[in-house]
Amino acid sequence: MLTAAQRETRVPSAPPSTPRLSLPPARTRQAVLDGGWWPRSWDPVAELPGLVLALSARYGRIRNVVLNSGAWDTRFRRLAAGDDVVRVGWFSSLDTALLIATTDRGDQLDLLVVPPGTTAAAAERAMATAADPTNTMHAPAILAEGAGGAPRTESTGPRGR
Repeated sequence: MLTAAQRETRVPSAPPSTPRLSLPPARTRQAVLDGGWWPRSWDPVAELPGLVLALSARYGRIRNVVLNSGAWDTRFRRLAAGDDVVRVGWFSSLDTALLIATTDRGDQLDLLVVPPGTTAAAAERAMATAADPTNTMHAPAILAEGAGGAPRTESTGPRGR
């Protein structure tokens, strides 16, 4: 159950950073993923606003983001991103290597989440694979092949440090 503090809208204290993001030139139906994202940390308040703004600029307003509940340092229900407030959902059943964003039009964007500690070369390979319009690999498989390092698990997550 969420506490009162977790129900508040989180407002980042710093301006959003430019996300390390790789998106295909155009969305295709055969692609499994809509791109790859390499956050700098597991702090969603620091990482999500820049991502939401970049996705909004490309696909229209983002209304909802869904993440794995065990991978990130904090959980909350709403986040300020620019002039908008985005609802954030947390699910233990969602793979740590995946982020799902939903636009106002109801389009779903599935992004590979490359763990922050991944080397630059491996992260770039993983994001390029995820953004390839002919890619048929799912997010965990991309990371399992060594393209993006090991995904964060409960034992390496915020409670297991």
